[in-house]
Amino acid sequence: MASSRQDLDAANTILEFLQMDGKTVHELSTETPVKIETVTLLFDFLGGRLPEDSDIDAITDFYHQLSLLLEVKTETPDKETVEAWMNRWPSGLDSEVNRCREDNKARIQQHLIEKLSSHRSTQSKYSFPEGTSQEEKLALIRQWWGDFRFHINQAARTPDEVATFLGGTICNENCRSLLKHAEAKGMPFFLTPYYASLLDETQKDFDDYSLRSYVLYSQELVDSFGSIRAWEKEDITKAGEPNAAGWIVPYPKNIHRRYPDVAILIPDTLGRSCGGLCASCQRMYDFQNEHLKFEFQELAPSDSWPWKLRRLMDYFENDTQIRDILITGGDALMSRNESLRLILRAVISMADRKRKANLSRKDGEKFAEIQRIRLGTRLPVYLPMRIDGELIEILREAKEEGIKAGISQFIVQTHFQTSLEITKESAEALRLILSSGWRISNQLVYNVASSRRGHTAKLRKILEEHGVDCYYTFTVKGFEENRAVYTPNCRSLQESMEEKIWNKTTGRNVLNLPAIGKSMTFQVVGINHDGRRILRFDHDRTRPHSPIINRIKKVYILENKSVAAYLRQLESVGEDVEEYASIWTYTRGQTEKRAPIFDYPDFPFRTTTRLTNYKDNLDKTER
Repeated sequence: MASSRQDLDAANTILEFLQMDGKTVHELSTETPVKIETVTLLFDFLGGRLPEDSDIDAITDFYHQLSLLLEVKTETPDKETVEAWMNRWPSGLDSEVNRCREDNKARIQQHLIEKLSSHRSTQSKYSFPEGTSQEEKLALIRQWWGDFRFHINQAARTPDEVATFLGGTICNENCRSLLKHAEAKGMPFFLTPYYASLLDETQKDFDDYSLRSYVLYSQELVDSFGSIRAWEKEDITKAGEPNAAGWIVPYPKNIHRRYPDVAILIPDTLGRSCGGLCASCQRMYDFQNEHLKFEFQELAPSDSWPWKLRRLMDYFENDTQIRDILITGGDALMSRNESLRLILRAVISMADRKRKANLSRKDGEKFAEIQRIRLGTRLPVYLPMRIDGELIEILREAKEEGIKAGISQFIVQTHFQTSLEITKESAEALRLILSSGWRISNQLVYNVASSRRGHTAKLRKILEEHGVDCYYTFTVKGFEENRAVYTPNCRSLQESMEEKIWNKTTGRNVLNLPAIGKSMTFQVVGINHDGRRILRFDHDRTRPHSPIINRIKKVYILENKSVAAYLRQLESVGEDVEEYASIWTYTRGQTEKRAPIFDYPDFPFRTTTRLTNYKDNLDKTER
């Protein structure tokens, strides 16, 4: 029988369509007006007057919403069904996958031998002495393969190099042409030999779509490069002026802030680079303006960096609310060890000064103290060899000193996208990080490849087996550049309600609302003429927000792709869309509760409610 939830949601959705028809709303991501004409479109269709720019996808969605009032709904799949879906997806620890990858690695290593043999320079650490035999060259390549610096040094940076690493089956003529177009647009390339070796060059042994979707650029991304805008509006600001969330930051390129208690620190080090360029990167606009890049010599810290770091610490020390600092980039672990040690020591010293300053403040006037340090990194995936003994000692030392300064939570926040990225090398990297006493949390982007039935549930299961806490599953952010990989929010809800519930998990499925925060609390209020859903969001009321949230009455987001277009895309990659039949029922979402392990500990005193570094900017975010 149909569930009461589905009956109620279907009735509420039709009622929303009727009430919102003819109204114009402010779409937050693009800051443009959107007129809702769902019911009008239906009557135009029935009367044969459908506008030329309208799509049958809109009528298809409306038809499903009406049918939900009348038909028996699909029951939630049982545990055995979900496990069968999960078992479709191999991991990087499976023997058959490894056999294929060894062949691919051997092919790439042979290419590297040929490449280095053609170089006459002996200045590089990775060069062959004159007279080295083929067997000796192969032995050296195999030795260097375990050195993350070798992979950085030999990463593919041009379309031809990328195509060679991937092989002709993956990178055909159309792929090469698109890469050339990307190069002409100024897009960077950075593909390490290690990560390239994880793909199935034959395209016959295992499904590597989730890997390819991170390596290969879409036509939409290439066409958009040069005009990509930041989805996070709070990241666009000027020194001394409040951002879209009302926060004032003195160094906008180094500090990003949305919430009262959290701030992001992006150092002027190699941490402004990455171990690879993810095709759906949320900071693609920063690569576009070359704030983030792969020119490592240009990213080396300048003589003024220690002075600037002290000024950045002053900001955190004198702020009344910040208790959580996420050091990222780029990628925090791309920083050299000496740079990373300097940054961690600076944060810990600042936390200690802040804690001691509180001793002289009255109860109720005390500042929030630093309780959590996070390092944002994808290197356990892209360059697991980076996680070595010296780095672990830095992490261990930081935790020991941090505890003395009152910090209690130390987290390496990483990004595994698929179980295929969990290899023996990355598993060892995870083990080493955990041995330092730091926890590991994972967040992933819910793109088309990872949204296939059972795919993300399989990843969560294996991560948890390796001691990783699943943190967030993010709806793809961005505009036209990410349309090819965008998954509608109803699929994220479906996955959360039908697949994730059968596995022990701590992660939350959310969308990052521009300047507002993470949420999955929404109602579908309309369907655009091309079938894309219009969602009305509320923010996550379980956590503190900028006071500006109180003036934002309603948040409307026009999705990037229709549900019907998404299902066609799944079908084109071999999915049985009948397995996704219940997707149409998910028109109302509620943000999941955060697991207790992600909560801050309570202070043994009352903190001030006074805000610093905040100004109500009365800009377009006001509703």
